Amino acid sequence: MTVVSTDTESAGRPASAGVSGGAPTPTAVQLASRHAAESLAEAVAALRGALDAGEGILLLAHVNPDGDSLGSAIALGLALRRLGASPQVSFDADPFVVPRTLRFLPGQDLLVAPGELGDSPRLVVTLDAGSEERLGCLARRLAVPRRVVVVDHHASNTLFGDINVVDIEAASTSVMVVRIIDALGVELDQDIAAAVYTGLVTDTGSFRFAATTPAVHELAARLLATGIRHDLIGRTLWDTHRFGYLKLLGQALERARLEPEFDLIWTWCTEADLRVAGIGYDEIEAVIDTVRTVSEAEVAVVCKQDGDVWKISVRSKGAVDVGAVCTALGGGGHRFAAGISSSAPLETVMGVFREELTRAPRLAG
Repeated sequence: MTVVSTDTESAGRPASAGVSGGAPTPTAVQLASRHAAESLAEAVAALRGALDAGEGILLLAHVNPDGDSLGSAIALGLALRRLGASPQVSFDADPFVVPRTLRFLPGQDLLVAPGELGDSPRLVVTLDAGSEERLGCLARRLAVPRRVVVVDHHASNTLFGDINVVDIEAASTSVMVVRIIDALGVELDQDIAAAVYTGLVTDTGSFRFAATTPAVHELAARLLATGIRHDLIGRTLWDTHRFGYLKLLGQALERARLEPEFDLIWTWCTEADLRVAGIGYDEIEAVIDTVRTVSEAEVAVVCKQDGDVWKISVRSKGAVDVGAVCTALGGGGHRFAAGISSSAPLETVMGVFREELTRAPRLAG
């Protein structure tokens, strides 16, 4: 099993000198980069092997996928189809529908509901899922003797694949998918580029987050050069809401709680709120983007009721690693964005979260 990880605490440190003037000891970042290249080569070889053998390939996004997970799965699926394959893309959602904000994505004819997949092909690729649990009911598709390739950029990834292409320095999983597509020799067309761009702007906050690097802008320029309508993609993702969303947003902001002692602002949305507003669960993802703008708090939380479960979206301005906080509570994510799920009562969930938050060290911005 190939294991790839990056120790971000070591990033930027100089290499230690070797004994008796020997070669410098590689830094963790250098080692991770080397391993990432090796695992990427293994993943491409596995895909080529399946293509040559005419085997089916199943691409899995995570539960209730966001733009990076679904965009990455569709982009890779479109590329594989260009090479003559008939890949299937799936994710766990009830009902099995694409989130409203992502219905513009091309390649949706690749989508197959979990109950309609039949027997799993020998090669399964997961996109943007940090653990088997993030695949929901589709986790059973990873059973032996299938070969599993994990493509992800979450620091909390559990490395559950046979080949783990995990690079936490990557701005998005879609960035890593482009590396795979390039290695397969497939040219980016408008459909592939639109799917990749959706993942890229989702996880960089439309290039506002710290994950945005010169390489991110270079990739964006390459994607725009295909002729995609980036303005329409951005408008659909962030600037288009049904009227009910505005009513619900006002209610969520009205009940928001600012807790300076925890450097925290938080609010919640219930299923009853959604019914009254006449909107779906997938339409309230943007609430956190408004809550996190409050200047008096470092950490922002939005709790969203989904059946018997509270799904907690967490954001940080950078001084607190919310990925580590959420991982300690059974969730996961990044330093700036993470989440957890819990069937406990809301006040219990928030009480546990506050307790863990107080243990989190303050980081450099």
